[in-house]
Amino acid sequence: MSILIDPPLWPAHGTLFSHVVSDASLDELHEFASVAGLPARAFDRDHYDVPQRRYEDLVARGATPVSGTELVRRLVASGLRVPARQRPEKLDRILLTRWSQQLPDHPHVGADLLARWSEPHRNYHGRGHLLAVLAAVDLLVAEGEPAGAPPRAVHLAAWFHDAVYQGIAGQDERASAELVRLLLPGAVGDAELEEIRRLVLVTEHHSPSPDDASGRLLCDADLEVLARPWPQYLRYVEEVRRDYAQVSDADFARGRARVVRSLLELDPLYGTGTGRRLWETAARANLARELESLQDGTPVPSSR
Repeated sequence: MSILIDPPLWPAHGTLFSHVVSDASLDELHEFASVAGLPARAFDRDHYDVPQRRYEDLVARGATPVSGTELVRRLVASGLRVPARQRPEKLDRILLTRWSQQLPDHPHVGADLLARWSEPHRNYHGRGHLLAVLAAVDLLVAEGEPAGAPPRAVHLAAWFHDAVYQGIAGQDERASAELVRLLLPGAVGDAELEEIRRLVLVTEHHSPSPDDASGRLLCDADLEVLARPWPQYLRYVEEVRRDYAQVSDADFARGRARVVRSLLELDPLYGTGTGRRLWETAARANLARELESLQDGTPVPSSR
């Protein structure tokens, strides 16, 4: 067991609270919480908040006492840490700030898009994904990858690329591209509007032409998630599964296997030199590991 608990130093609701985490898996954490009688509402994405009165009992049940610094260090090293900027209460402010950097005179368009990305049926394809794509675009540009012309188009295309999401491949991308024509007239010029729309359509197959610098940049940013450490990759797979909750396990496994195979068939998987250097090896290893599990008929291990 790898259950950790930090000292009760965090004030709230008239008492002090500790954090309980696992540095191995969320499955282990939830199992410990269930046996210890911790309520589900105490779980906050990567930890349980527990009142001071439970501290000694939880230690007696096997939780290892560590300092707050050590708890965070081990949680980060495990790949299970959810950064503060990805928490729902932070995302709106961060994303709207990023929008204002692109089109400061059109906040209503950013608010409209943010509302779409916040729809309750979204799990993976939500605000966290949007922020991750924007951050990956910034990283690639900072590493010297050309953003194309106009460079703002890639960032705006990231905002639109899953703005319509019903879990229907192809149809979602086309509807998102049409949303560009609905929301952006008057905010950008006609040529930039059509470039944004074109880039959104490129994300349907993630196979931009070799001379499409903007398309390669956006597609690589969209696929950055494939190269994350295995626990984070598992969380991505689980969130995608929840996006398709209406699909049976067998049908999802077949469809997911097709998607994974199509990604592995891309050669290279990442179109930018930076993407290949940073992500290609790890992404292919993750995809191959997932595909092996799908072909064996055994579920991919849960990160929870």
